[in-house]
Amino acid sequence: MPPVPQAASILASLGQAAFVWDIAADTIAWSHNAAAVFTDVPAQALASGAEFAKLIEPTRSIRVDALGQSAPPRSGEGVAYRIEYGVRTTTSAPVIWIEETGCWFAGSDGKPARAQGIVRVDNERHARDEQLLRLSRNDPLTGELNRTHLIAALAEAIEETARSRASCAFMLIGIDHLARVNDAFGFDVADAVIAEVGRRIRARLRGGDVLGRFSGNKFGLILRNCTIDDTNVAAERFLAGIRDEVVPTVSGPVSVTASIGAISVPRFARTADEAVNRAQETLDAAKRRRAGSFSLWRPNVERDAQRRVNIRVTDEIVTALNERRIVTAFEPVVEARSRQPAFYECLVRMEQADGQALLAPDIVPVAERLGLIRLVDHRVLELAVAELAAAPNVQLSLNISPDTTMDPDWSTTIESLMQAHPGVGERLIVEITETVAIQDIDDVRGFITRLKNFGSRIAIDDFGAGYTSFRNLRKLGVDIVKIDGAFVQNIARSADDRAFVQTLIDLARRLQIKTVAEWVQDEEAAVMLREWGCDYIQGRLIGLASPQRPWSAAAETVLPAAG
Repeated sequence: MPPVPQAASILASLGQAAFVWDIAADTIAWSHNAAAVFTDVPAQALASGAEFAKLIEPTRSIRVDALGQSAPPRSGEGVAYRIEYGVRTTTSAPVIWIEETGCWFAGSDGKPARAQGIVRVDNERHARDEQLLRLSRNDPLTGELNRTHLIAALAEAIEETARSRASCAFMLIGIDHLARVNDAFGFDVADAVIAEVGRRIRARLRGGDVLGRFSGNKFGLILRNCTIDDTNVAAERFLAGIRDEVVPTVSGPVSVTASIGAISVPRFARTADEAVNRAQETLDAAKRRRAGSFSLWRPNVERDAQRRVNIRVTDEIVTALNERRIVTAFEPVVEARSRQPAFYECLVRMEQADGQALLAPDIVPVAERLGLIRLVDHRVLELAVAELAAAPNVQLSLNISPDTTMDPDWSTTIESLMQAHPGVGERLIVEITETVAIQDIDDVRGFITRLKNFGSRIAIDDFGAGYTSFRNLRKLGVDIVKIDGAFVQNIARSADDRAFVQTLIDLARRLQIKTVAEWVQDEEAAVMLREWGCDYIQGRLIGLASPQRPWSAAAETVLPAAG
């Protein structure tokens, strides 16, 4: 029976209504305030379970199902249940979200015969739940899918296209040079650019396409039923839509472009991870070629072969480090005039199981590319310091990558070794090898200053072929410049190389920086270098690298100076 008037009044004040549902007769008796709870719901729609169910979504049978799924009642006891559902009178009317809490009682056959309980409108909590769901699914800045749900949608699309033998495309659209916008205008303007680019992409989608924010400056896009030709057309549509109009912001108009990397799936990617990795790789290639360009992933035999080599060499380098098979060879550097040994350069070698050794050119570029150079440089440092500690009259140089100069662990290690072996630092030359660009001159200068505090000298290796200017030589406080051998080896036959090398030597001398000429092949070149004022030479004429200690008693030979 409906509640007594006082109880009904209390329920009304709480925005709730009570009911008794005679399941066998399918009639529902409501408290008198039911109309206030179910606004705009006709009375006849509330009179029976069948009529009421017609208004319920998403599942009309939710009330009946809740009773059937409850545990069997004990004799004379009700079984509690709680459900949530939406009520909508017409397709255009807003949904009223209802929370229903009650008990049902069984008849003689043990099945539900009567239910009674309370309903209340729960629109606010449901709205909060919906908001939390949106936040969990969507990027808060653009409102598009976040990365997690974008990749889930991509996985679903790949499975669907594989079943239906259709094709689709996955694109990564990256805003070019967004960091410059951050630096020039601030992060709020950059966010405005990201949001506007998202809107422009969204405006050019077809029905069924899926858009999401992949990362800070990247959007991911799933184009369903999309051939390779369609992908090319779509890419130009998106690129034009982004670049053709400036983006208005609070700091004024900002001109932006985007680059796109795309892949056809499932033809060239069977999983979401594979599609994402290949699209990212292709986007990076597009950006390297030209900002604002488009690239479509295609199989590449040479690239795949190189990756297999990278994997193998990576494994070999790590294994060699663990097994102490990273060793050094020593190449003499002599004074150009007297030919007396000045110091020896430590060159990395990796001993292999067959007794052969991989040389530095085989190891260093791969180690840098794959992020292993720091570990290799650590090992060479340990070996060089051990040699210096064992031979107090020897001076050694060792090569490190600019990336290593940024490694705080390497700095800590060298400081510990210098303190453990007093005097070693004064006989150590650290050569910064410019196979990659120096990213932060000020940081490298701080690293050099710390080394010089131990008495060490600094050399720039392969000068002339790298990235360092004479201005940076002064800024870094470099002691020695090693002239790249590619310019030295042919000075006897090339007027251009002679002019270049002679100019480098003259400028370095004016800056009071010592010079080393690498790859000296013959006596004629050595004489030229001496006459030009080069301080040191090394190369085939002097002697190539050897695992033997040239400073041992048997090797203490002074090469004769040229007349």
